[in-house]
Amino acid sequence: MGVGRRSCWRQLQAWCFRLLWFIPAAFPVRVVETQRATDNITIRQGDTAIIRCYVDEKVSKVAWLNRSNIIFAGQDKWSLDPRVDLVMKGQLEYSLRIQKVDVYDEGSYTCSIQTKQQPKTSQVYLIVQVPANIYMVSEDVIVNEGSNVTLSCLASGRPDPIITWRLLNPSDTPTIKKTQSSETPVGRMGMLQCEAVAMPTPEFEWYRDENRLSSNQGINIQILGMTTNLMFANVTEDDYGNYTCVASNRLGAQSASLYLYRPGTGWDISGSACVCESLWLLLASLTCLFFKC
Repeated sequence: MGVGRRSCWRQLQAWCFRLLWFIPAAFPVRVVETQRATDNITIRQGDTAIIRCYVDEKVSKVAWLNRSNIIFAGQDKWSLDPRVDLVMKGQLEYSLRIQKVDVYDEGSYTCSIQTKQQPKTSQVYLIVQVPANIYMVSEDVIVNEGSNVTLSCLASGRPDPIITWRLLNPSDTPTIKKTQSSETPVGRMGMLQCEAVAMPTPEFEWYRDENRLSSNQGINIQILGMTTNLMFANVTEDDYGNYTCVASNRLGAQSASLYLYRPGTGWDISGSACVCESLWLLLASLTCLFFKC
């Protein structure tokens, strides 16, 4: 439709709409309460907006307009947009519903009412927000120390997004700071503990051999911030052995071995085998005796 035709169509709409108010009412008059003129509605792109207009007594005519365009006159739809319809509960509500809202729907909407006394209008401004989206960012670059470098990041959204930069130092990758093995007798509760220092916050996994562990009737995995505990409710002979804690985030992963061992077998709290040290000392003593040192 050309510019001239659109202009004529809008003028015809406006003329027809004015004419509607002068046609005698064919049904009883109702008084309507609408949202205040200062009301704004904020909605995310893609959601459904409902702009309310409530009836509490009786009016002769009601209509919805967007800018200078008529959307509904009574229950007659003037808009060709399939996303737009009315929400009516008996004669108590005359609300406008817009599905899959987009940025071009933003603007002022008017609920126009004709009563016996005088016409009334109430305007509501629809604000459409768009989630922030990064659509372009610099590729990785290698520069010499002391050189200048420019990194760019472009994002879109409504309202305009705030872009922040943060330097990820080597200390920000997953590092396991502390581990605690456990010397626990059969029938008692045991706990292996693994603590990491990482940014972003790491995710934890527990393994025995190649098998990933999960909470079940015998064990319980706890994650408290940057610390994870592998809990044994009732230690059995089959529970003794080597376990692996894995801490990972998008920058990398690190693992550590921990041990659940029987009292007296010689595993120290850091997971090293004291029994190996004892054997080494015994071997050194025998060697010394053999060579008469």
